[in-house]
Amino acid sequence: MPAIIRTAVLLTAAAALIIPAAPAQAAPSGHGAAPRAGETVTQPLQAALKSLTIKDEDRTGYQRTSFKHWVDADKDGCTTRAEVLQAEALTAPDQGPKCKLTGGRWYSEYDDHYIEGPSGLDIDHRIPLAEAWDSK
Repeated sequence: MPAIIRTAVLLTAAAALIIPAAPAQAAPSGHGAAPRAGETVTQPLQAALKSLTIKDEDRTGYQRTSFKHWVDADKDGCTTRAEVLQAEALTAPDQGPKCKLTGGRWYSEYDDHYIEGPSGLDIDHRIPLAEAWDSK
């Protein structure tokens, strides 16, 4: 793609992100009234975020031990962690006794890094269990 076209496309995309469009408005069920069930309401993102209710966290009853950690669900000698590491490796790790992994190489899309060796990786939840518990 020629540089001039690429620049025009990038400027157009940037303008779309910077210049707010007029939000579409649904017909409200009444001035200041909450929307009816099933009613679609469109509003600017900042207004939607401000309308969210923020609740205090409640860890009542939470125990990390209530949630199983790495299990070998298929009984092949490797935990789920080891299986995920093997499946997502760019360069496969060596598998030793009791499925101990050494070597290998992975890529982190989150921070654009390459990771050498499995000890530098966490294979876990996107949302910590305690935080998920709090949102119950």
